[in-house]
Amino acid sequence: MLSAILTHSAGHGHRSSRHHVPVLLREAIAALNVQPGGRYIDCTLGSGGHALAILEASSPGGQLLGIDANPAAIVEAQSRLAAHRKDIRLVNDNFVHLRDICYKYEFYPVSGILFDLGLSSRQLEAEDAGFSFQREAPLDMRFGLNQQLTAYDIVNAYTESQLTDIIREYGEDPHARQIARQIVAQRPLHTTFDLVKAVLRATGRPSTRIHPATRTFQAIRIAVNSELVNLSSALVQAIDLLGFGGRLAVISYHSLEDRIVKDLFRQESTGCICPPSVLRCMCGHAPRLRLISKKAIRPSPIEVRANPRSRSAKLRAAERILKLSNGPQG
Repeated sequence: MLSAILTHSAGHGHRSSRHHVPVLLREAIAALNVQPGGRYIDCTLGSGGHALAILEASSPGGQLLGIDANPAAIVEAQSRLAAHRKDIRLVNDNFVHLRDICYKYEFYPVSGILFDLGLSSRQLEAEDAGFSFQREAPLDMRFGLNQQLTAYDIVNAYTESQLTDIIREYGEDPHARQIARQIVAQRPLHTTFDLVKAVLRATGRPSTRIHPATRTFQAIRIAVNSELVNLSSALVQAIDLLGFGGRLAVISYHSLEDRIVKDLFRQESTGCICPPSVLRCMCGHAPRLRLISKKAIRPSPIEVRANPRSRSAKLRAAERILKLSNGPQG
């Protein structure tokens, strides 16, 4: 089945395919070391591409818990995973509540947990989501409609200083101050195109393959959804939920996410984490993870050609080396 999924993805690409093409699919299944009868969690279910491959590889007897903040993703995945309905539980929630979800459904310890942090093509192309600067839509950018804060609130209510900090920190944009100044000057902004115009007033017309609005849209989306804070929290919870030998795999798409994953994996795969100035270990920290590979795994040239949105993806994976007692810790 995995070969069939890969062939379909490579043959049609993400735009004409019925479903969003899962990135690094074969690599993710290998990194998770999916085994028959295992129990797995897909924290970013989307349309269910990775989930389907996990279920096929863990058959017979495999179980999967799928989580997504977008209710539309749950509906789509239910249809795609219909043949495995007895082996799945799909939950419409944010993965920051991972521990609580697993407690509720008594789904622990687990054999593997996957995070695919990229936006799906369905999200980017949704008419009213506001994620893409290439499509005119209301300034929303929420992953889940139960969230209160929207992109409209941020661009129209935050101070110039606050906007500068968001665009500089989350977008890593050297023009953060100029962009923030133009956003304030052009208020009120109602649509994605209004925001694009403000960015272009500050930076000029596109002169490279990366559109000037890319980083601003990324930054505001991260702020709307508290993405980095939620990721840090969820990764710690995920480690606690893994059984002995369980694997944690994370696919990230920009340096801020990857840095969080890389730093946590490094910390949890080493012993003492005391500052260098401390001559004798005082922390008592013991490693809980073993790195599967020292370097991030990247998409092959073939995959990038078939699915250009995969070009920035990085996969990192680690294995739990301390046995979990009876349930999630902490």
